[in-house]
Amino acid sequence: MNARVFFFILVASLMLLGVVQTVQRHITLNVPWLPGETRTIWNIDARIDFNATNEPIIASLSTPDIQANYTRISQNAASPGYGLSFLDNDLTNIAQWTIREASGKQTLYYNIQVLEDERSTDKIIAELPALFDEEYTDAVFTANNAIINEALKTSANAFSLTRELLKQLNAETVNQNVNLALTHSANKTELLITLLNQADIPTKKIGALLLEDGRRRQHLIPLIEVFQEKNGTITSRLFDANLTAAVKRENLLLWDQSGTALLELMGGIDSKVSFSMIKQDQPVLSALLQQSENEHLFNFSIHSLPIEDQSLFKSILMIPLGVLIVVIMRVLIGLKTSGTFMPVLIAMAFIQTSLITGLIGFILLVAVGLFIRSYLSHLNLLLVSRISTVIIMVILLIALFGVLSYKLGLTEGLKITFFPMIILSWTIERMSVLWEEEGAKEVMVQGGGSLLVAILAYFVMSNEVTRHLMFNFIGLQFVVMSLVLLLGSYTGYRLLELRRFKPLVDGE
Repeated sequence: MNARVFFFILVASLMLLGVVQTVQRHITLNVPWLPGETRTIWNIDARIDFNATNEPIIASLSTPDIQANYTRISQNAASPGYGLSFLDNDLTNIAQWTIREASGKQTLYYNIQVLEDERSTDKIIAELPALFDEEYTDAVFTANNAIINEALKTSANAFSLTRELLKQLNAETVNQNVNLALTHSANKTELLITLLNQADIPTKKIGALLLEDGRRRQHLIPLIEVFQEKNGTITSRLFDANLTAAVKRENLLLWDQSGTALLELMGGIDSKVSFSMIKQDQPVLSALLQQSENEHLFNFSIHSLPIEDQSLFKSILMIPLGVLIVVIMRVLIGLKTSGTFMPVLIAMAFIQTSLITGLIGFILLVAVGLFIRSYLSHLNLLLVSRISTVIIMVILLIALFGVLSYKLGLTEGLKITFFPMIILSWTIERMSVLWEEEGAKEVMVQGGGSLLVAILAYFVMSNEVTRHLMFNFIGLQFVVMSLVLLLGSYTGYRLLELRRFKPLVDGE
């Protein structure tokens, strides 16, 4: 294969790899494009109160399952002296407390954090709930049949039948059949479940929690989930026995989907469960980390490292952008710099010191260093000895400027210590040699070019958006690499070289 063709295939492959990895990370992991985005997390406490009867206690609390719009990111419980187990399976999610013996008033706490997540969906319904057998008196059975037959006339499926039944149950003037049925049911919810069951429509009782920030001592809202099978697909809708239309899921967390009981208690009496909640807005990445701390999502990425190491990589991962700026300025613009990538290292020092302080400190140190280096040039020292002397000199200068700025009350001057001493030493040595070989003008050209490129790299590398993108989308490193390789194949004129043709343009 032609080397040129292979080169462009390599560049295209790197670019494609970077773009695909970046887009995939955004779509599948929900990592945002821009910094500052937040996600809503609901912190919910369930409080269980009951009286123990000096017997072994088993308290089983149904907890939220997978559902649309909400994702559980953590759960824990406060239960001194009790054993605690989280029993999660395909059918139910349960927090279970156990103790050998207890007496008197008992209080257990269960806490869960759920993330508002648009990507979360309800579980696929594998099978319909079973119908149940219920005994009725002849009068109640006849009244129920009359109510069902009336609703069947104006309905077409399970959902519309449910709405028609609710219209009868919630009419301003209920008929005698509804009155008779209500006298033999605990409430409208139980009656609706009974009617639908008698009409061979599967149902399940649901306990839903209305999410409102700062609410305390709340209780679950009883809802009925009505199922319908069509063409082999099972669908369901939620209904409230006190309303005549399907329930909207907005701000509703389906807490108890067991279809049995919210709390099953053995060894205790007079139990009650209440809920308190608070709404928190957290940065997206913080929420994602909580959501995925036990998954593979971040286990093999920089996010799995300690915070101190993450902070280090946050700076290191910006170097490729600085390198790209240097390549653009040297290859396309034709700007001369002192050293190939010296401006990137200077820009990193500017990020630590701030731009103005860094510029002043850098110019002062290099100027004084050049003056002292000019004296050393007359001693005919070896390169290693000369560089070592310059390093010691730079350390002394940094210490001198630091103490002097502190005594003068200029605390910004203390930031000069962030400059890498080796970089300063090599910069002074390189400029000194350049001064001897090419003259002061070339030192000003290359030194000024280095500072200009360093300033441009500083603005790019310190930008909040670019720092967010480069740290959270590692694929962008491949994109930058492909651009650097592509610029490396450029053999045309630099922008600053075009001035050589100005006389020809003027002559025309």
